[in-house]
Amino acid sequence: QVGPEIHSVVRTLGGAGLKATVAAHARSLRGDVDLALDCGIGMLGIFYCVSDRRLAGIFQKRLEEAVEQIASVIAYAKKQQPNLLVRYTPEDTVRSEFSNVVAATVAAVEAGADIISIADTTGLMVPGTPTNLHDYVLRLKAELETRQLSPMIAVHCHNDRGLALANALDAVRAGAHIIDVSVLGLGERAGIVDMAQLMAILDQDFQLDHNWQLDKLPELYALVSQYAGVPIPRNSPIVGANAFTHCAGVHTQAANQNPLHYRSLDPAVFGRAEQVCLDHMSGGASIDYGLRQLGIEDVDTETRRRLLAEVKSIGQKGRTVSPEELAHLVAFCSTRDAEPTEVS
Repeated sequence: QVGPEIHSVVRTLGGAGLKATVAAHARSLRGDVDLALDCGIGMLGIFYCVSDRRLAGIFQKRLEEAVEQIASVIAYAKKQQPNLLVRYTPEDTVRSEFSNVVAATVAAVEAGADIISIADTTGLMVPGTPTNLHDYVLRLKAELETRQLSPMIAVHCHNDRGLALANALDAVRAGAHIIDVSVLGLGERAGIVDMAQLMAILDQDFQLDHNWQLDKLPELYALVSQYAGVPIPRNSPIVGANAFTHCAGVHTQAANQNPLHYRSLDPAVFGRAEQVCLDHMSGGASIDYGLRQLGIEDVDTETRRRLLAEVKSIGQKGRTVSPEELAHLVAFCSTRDAEPTEVS
């Protein structure tokens, strides 16, 4: 149960006139539903666990009682707000008895649920094994279709094994309609599916029809990072500082000739630009790139050699050379061995 602060925030968002559909989560309790609807939401997520172990140990209920409660609460929510989009999630879906999940989801859809969410609450699923989300989605869809029920299917993938994104793509291939994501993959424990990574793959590889503005991702991630107090990892795909940065001299030389040699994504699509890192792995091509970025021309061979040596030396100390520092190094390397001028 949330406190008054969260309720106030959701209510503010619900009345803000946003283009987005504002959603709230509720337990299978009418009191929770009333509080959520009071916020002016357009979507309501209702969850209730149906595993035998939890029902007996935590809720002390039989499956039939749980299913009746789920259906009753969903029907109540729809009666209060007929146009409300309702999602039902059997908490810890993939570890619950499949027959229990089927019974609960069928009752939920018949009561008015528009979406059924398959929750991999503990990050259990592993692609390519008997415990995979692709087959689970197909299996549940088939069970619903035999009863002439066709709700939208959502998946909620946790990243405990580092496989949330892989599991999400498994679900997409199986025909899931909705994937739960978050900026930076923020969520319980190791988090859930990272939004930028999934959007990049759906755009570039699945060629999904959409109207996304992917060049806004860096700005969005910076904003969330600032207020969440969670830094963006430098090696994070799409939005990390190193995502489109070349360091190795061989990479830089090849990328200068043809950027496609060492990339599979166009940084411009995501509001990014290709960069070259100047450190101990740099080669002559890296130095040439850095000089071009600074608009510095006509650097003689000996100055260029000294410059590369200095950059490598600095890189060995564990840091990189910034464009500003490179400009100073150019001046240093071109004058340090010059003959002193006589002053009369």
